[in-house]
Amino acid sequence: MIFGLPYMIKAYTKANQKGCESMTENRKYRASLIILLVFLLLIGTVGYEYVRTESRPNALQQTEASTASAGNETVLLGGMPVGIYMETDGVMVLNTEQIEGIDGRSYEPAADLVRSGDYITAVNHQEISGKADLLKAVDEIEGENVILTLRRGDENMEVKIRPVEYEPLKYRLGIWVRDNVQGLGTVTFLTEMSRFGALGHGIHDTDTNVLMSISSGTVYRTSIQDITKGSTGAPGSMEGIIVYNNYNILGTIDKNTEAGIYGTIDRIDELFAEQIPIETVKKEEIVTGPASIRCYIDGELKEYDIEVTDIDMSAEEINKGLVIKVTDPELLEKTGGIIQGMSGSPIIQNGKLIGAVTHVFVQDSTMGYGIFIENMLNQVELSETSNFMSN
Repeated sequence: MIFGLPYMIKAYTKANQKGCESMTENRKYRASLIILLVFLLLIGTVGYEYVRTESRPNALQQTEASTASAGNETVLLGGMPVGIYMETDGVMVLNTEQIEGIDGRSYEPAADLVRSGDYITAVNHQEISGKADLLKAVDEIEGENVILTLRRGDENMEVKIRPVEYEPLKYRLGIWVRDNVQGLGTVTFLTEMSRFGALGHGIHDTDTNVLMSISSGTVYRTSIQDITKGSTGAPGSMEGIIVYNNYNILGTIDKNTEAGIYGTIDRIDELFAEQIPIETVKKEEIVTGPASIRCYIDGELKEYDIEVTDIDMSAEEINKGLVIKVTDPELLEKTGGIIQGMSGSPIIQNGKLIGAVTHVFVQDSTMGYGIFIENMLNQVELSETSNFMSN
């Protein structure tokens, strides 16, 4: 078994333990947004990472890039942990469920109409952007059929659902949804255009394992508090604090791909306090043998020895081109190898940036996968081209 490593978390409340059902109890839901109780959740195939959150944000597989290779360019070296908050593009459907109607019978109005991984973008042709909008729209239902506009992959469609009256003049659609994700990740690099790459693999929804489509995101300062050492069958983890307020905002996120998350850093001097330029390489220049990873352990950002044991130029998964093994005695003593939270840690060989850590082998925490830095730079190039075209 192989675990990915961003180990994102989802903030929950007692009234919001499975996302949020589209029901009329909007006052209870709005109150629940104020009190964030952190539950540990699995994003796709990733493991757990403990993160304590304080206060609500204020505003807050896989196709390889088809552009030409980003080639050998110089970037600023990363390795720093950051807090992440992202909002979905539309409201993501987790599941459907049966509802007991006012007549005592059970109904499942959304069954076979709405699927896990769909995004609800409008209700009765009125655009919605989050769970609060969806709850408000459901609260205004008067028993008539409801038309939901869905995005399913690249296709947009409309479905008609008959809501269930569960109390006099109160209706439900029987759909569980989510509209945000938050947690920790590691920044890999920063380009001269202030574009960063992080994680080295995408963030998937915990329940559907679908790569999350995002509308916006924010990068925050974070403080790593503790580390749990990994062992066979039980990868280690990091524990940290993310304080979601304007003072701690470092930048923005605009892409969530199978090759990582990408965006812009505004407070460069704060995040990259030690600005180390490093040349990147094409995957053909990587060799098996000694290398290092740069990560933040015990309050210190430094390099640790590893071995590149295998290179797969045609890997089916874009984020699994490298196989690495931790050999550094100090890192093995502190973490047991690769731990949850190292995802995005830069991999360096012969003084050049060759990739980033993405996964850990659960049955051998000293080993894991990495992504070619070329693949991450191609995503940056794609986003810069897209931004240029849109302007």
